[in-house]
Amino acid sequence: MTYSILIGQRLYSSWSLRGWLPFAVHDIPVTVHDTLIYSDTFSTDVSNFGGSGTVPVVRTPHGGVLSDSLAICWGLTDAFPERGLLPNDPVDRAKAQSLITEMHSGFTALRGACPMNLATGWVGFKPNAAVQADIARIDEIWSAALDASDGPFLFGTYGIVDAFFAPVAIRIAGYALPVSDTAMAYVHAQLSIPAIQEWRAEGLARDAELSQYEMPLERCPFPMP
Repeated sequence: MTYSILIGQRLYSSWSLRGWLPFAVHDIPVTVHDTLIYSDTFSTDVSNFGGSGTVPVVRTPHGGVLSDSLAICWGLTDAFPERGLLPNDPVDRAKAQSLITEMHSGFTALRGACPMNLATGWVGFKPNAAVQADIARIDEIWSAALDASDGPFLFGTYGIVDAFFAPVAIRIAGYALPVSDTAMAYVHAQLSIPAIQEWRAEGLARDAELSQYEMPLERCPFPMP
């Protein structure tokens, strides 16, 4: 038996991406099942899979259900301690865990104003003060971690903390948000990994565009490396 994961549309579901990336990057076998957010069957699909109203949901090989991206990542860390999903150094590990939980519960202004959308880039977005504060904090924590690790990812190699910040990197690219050169290099590193490129390609092939993600802005091609 392997893991199974239920995800929403790849172009838009940032939490689905967070839940799926650790499997893809760390070569953990998983069977992917799809549902459609905003569809009439979404709630039933999630419930039938064992979830509680949101995606992603993971069923473990032992019959357990992980119904939140944070639970998924902690579960995988426990199941695969040798895969490097979290740093081995105890100080770095604590810092990575803190950044994961900060992302899980924070940056609501950025997430609300700039929905993840891998189908298009946007021209002319002007962040308000709350979004600017979120961007500044993200730049601060990315820069500190990258300066300490020498990159290309926050603690050197790609881990759960990078999976959690992947949709933020996508937002910074797609909305052309102003960040430091260090943070932009991290955005490019995120968008260059094969898993992200695979995820976007699948989304472009499978997903219809959703009107809920339309913006009153001019479109441009999404800036993949």
